[in-house]
Amino acid sequence: MSRRSPGRKRPGYAPCVADSRAELPLFPLDAVVLFPGVRAPLHVFEPRYRQMLDAALAETRTIGMATVLPEHAADLSGDPPLFDIGCAGFVEAWERLADGRFNLVLRGTRRFRIVRERPPEGERLFRIAEALWLEEAPVAPGDEPELRAARARVLDALAELLGRAGREPAEIAPERLAALDAETFTNTLCQLIALPTEEKQGLLQTAGTRQRLDTLDGILQFHVARARLPGGGSEAFH
Repeated sequence: MSRRSPGRKRPGYAPCVADSRAELPLFPLDAVVLFPGVRAPLHVFEPRYRQMLDAALAETRTIGMATVLPEHAADLSGDPPLFDIGCAGFVEAWERLADGRFNLVLRGTRRFRIVRERPPEGERLFRIAEALWLEEAPVAPGDEPELRAARARVLDALAELLGRAGREPAEIAPERLAALDAETFTNTLCQLIALPTEEKQGLLQTAGTRQRLDTLDGILQFHVARARLPGGGSEAFH
């Protein structure tokens, strides 16, 4: 994939700044929740988002991923309402196809809260948010034992859920996951596990690794308890 910037400026937005606020072009999706530090492959085909990506590549290579409220998922072709917390993503690599579509790899960077959206203007087709950067609660040294215990519970729960779904628990690559730091471990699983959108969004809205891992643990324990009921199961793990 190319890493070359197109150079030509498009109808765009103010570059991100290093303080607490920024302007971000919004890429709304109904089933993708991006987490900090995690990569996501995306395919961009709608004209407005192709324009958005052109503008991003000419500036900071950063876009704001935001999730559409589930009850408005059918309105994705318009401008449906969004959850107010999203995650900025940096375009690490991209490929522009002959027909103008893009394949790209996006890496999550920082969470943000949408303060307001700018009104439509000029030739711009995509949405722009005035956003407030959100800080992550730091991990305290005394949290390490609880983090290790929560990580073990999460891996055990995932192995059981996959096994009940007729899949190999080895799919989660526990050895590789165990080698990750707590933040990367947590955010990677939050993004990769096929949980309902509301649960994923709830995880994103949780500030800090300790709180997010505890929330993920609770969600998975709920799915395990439901799977153990007669006739129980979870579509998220099929």
